Amino acid sequence: MDHSTESGAQVRVTFTTQEEDIQLDESKRQLLVPADIRRYGLSRILNSESMLDTNSIPFDFLVNGSFLRGSLEEYLNANGLSLETNITLQYVRSLIPPTYEASFEHDDWVSAVDVLSATSPAGRWSGDNFQRGQDRILSASYDGLLRIWDASGNVIGTSPSGSHGGHTASIKAAKFLSSTQIASAGMDRTVRVWKYTESGESYERRGELKPTLELYGHTSSIDSLEVDGASKRILTASADGSIGFWTTSKASAPEVSDSSLLPGAHTSKRRKLTTSVTAAQRGPLALMNIHNAPATAAVFDPRDRTVAYSVSQDHTVKTIDLTTSSVVSTFTTSHALLSLAALPRSSASAPLLACGTSARHITLVDPRASTAATSVMTLRGHANKVVSLAANPENEYSLVSGSHDGTCRIWDLRSVRPATKDEGGMGSVSEPVYVIERESQQGKTKKKGSITGEGCKVFSVVWDQLGIFSGGEDKKVQINKGRGVNAE
Repeated sequence: MDHSTESGAQVRVTFTTQEEDIQLDESKRQLLVPADIRRYGLSRILNSESMLDTNSIPFDFLVNGSFLRGSLEEYLNANGLSLETNITLQYVRSLIPPTYEASFEHDDWVSAVDVLSATSPAGRWSGDNFQRGQDRILSASYDGLLRIWDASGNVIGTSPSGSHGGHTASIKAAKFLSSTQIASAGMDRTVRVWKYTESGESYERRGELKPTLELYGHTSSIDSLEVDGASKRILTASADGSIGFWTTSKASAPEVSDSSLLPGAHTSKRRKLTTSVTAAQRGPLALMNIHNAPATAAVFDPRDRTVAYSVSQDHTVKTIDLTTSSVVSTFTTSHALLSLAALPRSSASAPLLACGTSARHITLVDPRASTAATSVMTLRGHANKVVSLAANPENEYSLVSGSHDGTCRIWDLRSVRPATKDEGGMGSVSEPVYVIERESQQGKTKKKGSITGEGCKVFSVVWDQLGIFSGGEDKKVQINKGRGVNAE
């Protein structure tokens, strides 16, 4: 089959893919195409009636592990290859370029963000209680307050202050457990569970956050929180070096001892005298002192909720058996670890662990004890600490990272190259596909000598089918969405 123009050089290509539902017939895989063709033209050929006959699926093309960013002729020239070379093109569904949608203003830094939608974990855990179209965004701030937003940027509900049952210091982490329950934690060393309700007409909804449970045990700031709404369990990572395992059930949660209560903390009796709030106080199911430096993140295994993973500034990644509260394995890396995401893999029993480092890169770790090489890939591109990570909810090969350099970066693990000598010469390296800048910094001139990301550090990022939501030092939740593909 010849897709060349009447004039101009031609190149023979072979199309391949690892995606079963878009495989070409054997007879259609080799073509002659114009040498000056680019990604958009190749994508049109694949979608044509004589090829896949699909509804305009946007495709990207990998050549020797790297995305094709120019024409085939430019690729050949750059690599010293002739036009007679047969180029193997691996075609994959495109990651849609993220476009800026909106920002939600806050009074102080935004430390955490989460999303409730029909496809989010909390939306699925809510079952029939979640009403489609009532998507909600949760933000946590250094002012000690939680805020619930609708998709239009209206604040529907705000948590009470510390004197009325809320946090008494900055909040560092917050998650939806379901459409009616939220968990948060922060510098006051407590985990708080909230009941969330809404009332009013659709155009004038009002939300109420009522504290129902206070969880005590950590002795320093709680900087990370992960939830499993199905089992009503919570994981926390604290600067005290421990990993906390908690339940949101008052009946099954252990009683909290007086020694676990923080200095100056209200007892239930005293709180009844000072406010109308009567949140129960409980302790952890387990408090595991397993790190030698601040623990920075802990997550559940995506498939097995009795397994967890944690990272720390002590450079280690630990696999935890939650049924016995014991460490199964420890992997030591070269740098302090600041963030963690578990990327599910259909081809393996264990997830791939993405670990954000203080050295500006992301290390991908295979936690299986039988693995010969711990680090399987390094993602390079950030210019400051990587403090937040989130997997793409629609596939197992891409993720987004948030950094103190003031950007979020999107990565595609199918695009890899060998590490250079300057990078250590070991393993594989991937570079970002897209970079999301802070909209608040557009048009501003960077001060000479200023630190990268100064004034616009990203503290939290989450990826939902509604978009990529990030919060940071600019006191905003920023929303970016993939919408359309730029023609080339």
